[in-house]
Amino acid sequence: MRKWILALALLGVVGHAVAGDLLDTVKQRGSLKIALEGTYPPFNFKDAKQQLAGFDVEIAAEIAKRLKVKPEFTTAEWSGLLAGLQSGKFDIVVNQVGVTDKRKAVFDFSQPYTYSSAQLIVRKSETRGFKGLDDLKGKKLGVGQGSNYADMAKAVAGVEVKTYPGAPEYLQDLAAGRLDAALNDSLLIPFAIKQAKLPLKAGAPVGEVATMAIPFAKGNPKFKAAIDKALSDMKADGSFRKISLKWFDADVSRAPGATAK
Repeated sequence: MRKWILALALLGVVGHAVAGDLLDTVKQRGSLKIALEGTYPPFNFKDAKQQLAGFDVEIAAEIAKRLKVKPEFTTAEWSGLLAGLQSGKFDIVVNQVGVTDKRKAVFDFSQPYTYSSAQLIVRKSETRGFKGLDDLKGKKLGVGQGSNYADMAKAVAGVEVKTYPGAPEYLQDLAAGRLDAALNDSLLIPFAIKQAKLPLKAGAPVGEVATMAIPFAKGNPKFKAAIDKALSDMKADGSFRKISLKWFDADVSRAPGATAK
């Protein structure tokens, strides 16, 4: 009996050692597995040379550099990113993931790294003056599948919510008149409209300021500390601000109304 107890105890110790902390796994592997859409400009997208580019790409690469490992990027539709993270396909998702209680029950998050708000997108010729989601009751609204914006829209009774794999698809439908409006991140909209070259414009802001952070598997305190330190150091030495100004002409790490640090 004592031998069985000792054997089980040893198995428990070995199992714990094998599981370890995600930071140890990343260090041993020599790479940080990063997932993002690759179709979400200016946060992440393919440039003219089909190379990943954008704000999230540069932030993620800088985090990997500070962890002294290589960034290993994977692209997937938004609807599959968090499911893939939960199944262990990647280490982190850097794709403007909003921090919600529902997601916090499944994942741990880094410190916030972006603050933004939801905003409507409408055709340039739009004259109905939509001021919010209540004005879209009985109308068709395009959103990204599985996004916070989809949840926000579906919470308003009477709005006909149409979900899409990403922004390019619903912007096309909006321009073609198959939608009355679309809903997405206020930071994305100017760039997306410019890139799409469609007769669209930014509409009214919707809801409160949202907090974005980097999700990863629960139970990895060393990994969380390392990610948070990387972000804190980037903000302290000005590298985060430099990347942010490049893509948005603003420091998106500061919540609206916050004083400069």
